[in-house]
Amino acid sequence: MPQGGTVWLTGLSGAGKSTIAHALADLLRQLNQAVEVLDGDEVRQHLSAGLGFSREDRDTNIARIAYVANLLSRNGVIVIVAAISPYRAARDAARHQIGAFVEVYVSCALDELVRRDPKGLYARAVRGEIAHFTGVSDPYEPPHEAEVVVATECTDAQACVEAIMKYLREIGWLSVSPVAQ
Repeated sequence: MPQGGTVWLTGLSGAGKSTIAHALADLLRQLNQAVEVLDGDEVRQHLSAGLGFSREDRDTNIARIAYVANLLSRNGVIVIVAAISPYRAARDAARHQIGAFVEVYVSCALDELVRRDPKGLYARAVRGEIAHFTGVSDPYEPPHEAEVVVATECTDAQACVEAIMKYLREIGWLSVSPVAQ
């Protein structure tokens, strides 16, 4: 059975996690990899409906995502998680549970996130209209030692995907190049 594992994208809202996750999944599928994307927004609607945004609820959400990612990973699937996952301890617990785990910090300066915010969420959070907004009124703890760091304020999604693919090849998760386009 092919090796499974989890690529965990963490970063602030709007940093590009979902865009990168889906582009990475498309590329991995071209390599005939079994791939699933667990997008934080979708998981919240289905698996974690009813949870709020307290630290305990956020940790519960991440624990649920890690549980599903572990089930899939141990069955040969490369799971791509795209979730803010603001607390280091919850991400570390996911890493410990899953084992085959690559943390990708999707970094983006707050000023850029505010500038590109299509829903106006950051502006509302700054005005105090949204409580517990990560990066504004709630903390985000960036990884200390992510395997891959991509800065989306100065790097496009394709270059971010290429950096992740390069790392996955280096650690032996992938052995072939993508199909020529």
